[in-house]
Amino acid sequence: MELFRIAMIFSTIRLATPLLLAALGGLFAERSGVINIALEGLMLGGAFTAATVTFYTGSPWIGLLAAMGGGVLIAAIHAVACIQFKADQVVTGTAINILMLAVPTLVCGALFGTTGSTPQIPRSSLMPNAPIVVAFALVPAIAYLLYRTPFGLRLRAVGENPEAADTAGVSVYGIRYAAVLVSGALAAIGGAYLSIGQSSLFTRNMTAGRGFIALAALIFGKWRPVQTMLACLLFGFADAAAIQMQGVIPYVRVEYIQIIPYVLTMIVLAGFIGASRAPRALGRPYEKER
Repeated sequence: MELFRIAMIFSTIRLATPLLLAALGGLFAERSGVINIALEGLMLGGAFTAATVTFYTGSPWIGLLAAMGGGVLIAAIHAVACIQFKADQVVTGTAINILMLAVPTLVCGALFGTTGSTPQIPRSSLMPNAPIVVAFALVPAIAYLLYRTPFGLRLRAVGENPEAADTAGVSVYGIRYAAVLVSGALAAIGGAYLSIGQSSLFTRNMTAGRGFIALAALIFGKWRPVQTMLACLLFGFADAAAIQMQGVIPYVRVEYIQIIPYVLTMIVLAGFIGASRAPRALGRPYEKER
């Protein structure tokens, strides 16, 4: 029983890690006033880039850096469309999610002759623990950054009242660009952990909705780092419990057990989204007065 509890705790932490990294990335973007529904696509891009670069170089660190670069590039598309051209942030994020369902498959087919997955990466080229440490170390670091530093004050001000922040001399566009790019890098690390940490290759749509679960955790956590971490651990526990229950409960199909984390996500969103107060300027493009 004791071994089961220890295994359950470690499994919860391991499964919560990609959610936490993506959710912390989303926290930056949404605290600045930009909805980042593209977390799913950013994770997919990071997962594919990390697996591909690690396979060719043999170094997971180079793969991780490449994933971060890819995440920043994809996030830059979202940022330019939403901040510079005032595009609808939900539509743009959805478009990126759809795009990243297809692009890795296309590139994978061109590079490896198969659209299903990348080649297997040797165990020596994986990094199973480093992203876990990074994810949970970021929680107090981001909390300090948000509430104890000038940058955090500006970030929160831009997300709450961009007009007032602009009047005070804060660059609304600059803060929002920086926040969305950081969001892309963190979400990509979460995706990279799936392909070169939890697994040893990239498979088509391997995020399986984790970007949306991370977004739900961010809302459930009221856009605050510690609460968001606790929400991710809750979803990680649900996922771990679903894995442990497969084949244990008689007369219950495996598919019904596998949907537990997604059902929990819907329950959380339906029951708590009204109780969470989003940043006031979230989703509202800023038009600088001339």
